[in-house]
Amino acid sequence: MEIAVEYVIGLVLAVVVFVGAQVAGLTRDRAFYAIALIVIATYYVLFAALTGSVLIVTQESLAALLFIAAAIVGFKRFPWLVVIGIGGHGVFDAVHHHFIENPGVPSWWPGFCGTFDVVYAACLGGLLVAERRRSARPHA
Repeated sequence: MEIAVEYVIGLVLAVVVFVGAQVAGLTRDRAFYAIALIVIATYYVLFAALTGSVLIVTQESLAALLFIAAAIVGFKRFPWLVVIGIGGHGVFDAVHHHFIENPGVPSWWPGFCGTFDVVYAACLGGLLVAERRRSARPHA
């Protein structure tokens, strides 16, 4: 069974970025993950810009706005929405080509980005669960 390299790279980079950000202290501000979702959401717009098509840029921008809205609302009110947004973008990567025909997207991108997004969302979800458990413990 052969695994395409983009999946392995997506998995490894998600863990490296997540752990690296924790170790470097970048995540002290909870805005970090919302900003990550905003950046993740804009890559398809970049690929659309490479095509020179205003229609494709518009389509990709509208899709990105949904994820950007999730990042903002998640940051302000409901941190789990950021997790859902990042993981949801991984699902979007898998079905994107059914809704938007964007020839600027590299063939390896959906596998890489989808894997990165799902693994990164799982790491963030695990962190939120761990934080909730720590805050629920009685203090001595």
